[in-house]
Amino acid sequence: MKKRKIINPVEIFHSAAELEQNAAERIVSTINKSIGERGVCFVALSGGETPRPVYRLLGTDLMKDRVDWKCVQLFFTDERAVPPDDPQSNYGMVHRELISKIGIPPGNVHRIKGELKPELAASEYEEELWEIFSSRNVRFDLVLLGLGEDGHTASIFPGSEIVKEENKFVAAIFVPRPSSWRVTLTFPGLDNAREILFLVSGRQKAAIVQRVLGASDPVQGLPASMVRPAEGKLLWMLDKDTAGDYGKL
Repeated sequence: MKKRKIINPVEIFHSAAELEQNAAERIVSTINKSIGERGVCFVALSGGETPRPVYRLLGTDLMKDRVDWKCVQLFFTDERAVPPDDPQSNYGMVHRELISKIGIPPGNVHRIKGELKPELAASEYEEELWEIFSSRNVRFDLVLLGLGEDGHTASIFPGSEIVKEENKFVAAIFVPRPSSWRVTLTFPGLDNAREILFLVSGRQKAAIVQRVLGASDPVQGLPASMVRPAEGKLLWMLDKDTAGDYGKL
């Protein structure tokens, strides 16, 4: 699939707290818009430290009742090869911060089974995607992504063969550094989304943000630069420290 050339749309906030509040508000708005238009919202959540406080906000009394969670189907962009109660589990983190707070039906939460062998977990997850979408085109209404200091997103790392994947929606990958297995959505699954939000905060991410956002064409060595939704919206939400010289408030 040829990636389209785009100018990255970016919103920059004065602080991480402002970024988190605005991200939470946008997520609520997008979910409600999808439910209003189609009766359901399919959301893929990422792990990481930037979205953690966003999930915590969404699970507060002030926000959780603004969404009809019975109409939301939750998925995950990627997972480590660990059981759900492991401290490194993306599902475990999201469950603690959000799922356990919002009363969403258990059948609406679709985790990647990190306790299985990675290839089996990947194949089972892809089968579940097609089952939930009833053999229709697998299209998320909203995908949340983060950015690693090496340019990876989800668990698509520089140098990985899955940067070239054009058919599978889910793949297992061994990551040399740190030495671990992961299961991740691939670009065909990500790029079909109606809306993708990159949430990035922290001064330590400033250098890689400059490189990724400065890439007007996809670069395989910077997997995050290869996220180019074919028909959907893409938005980067950054705090001031992360944005650096990229933009001015």
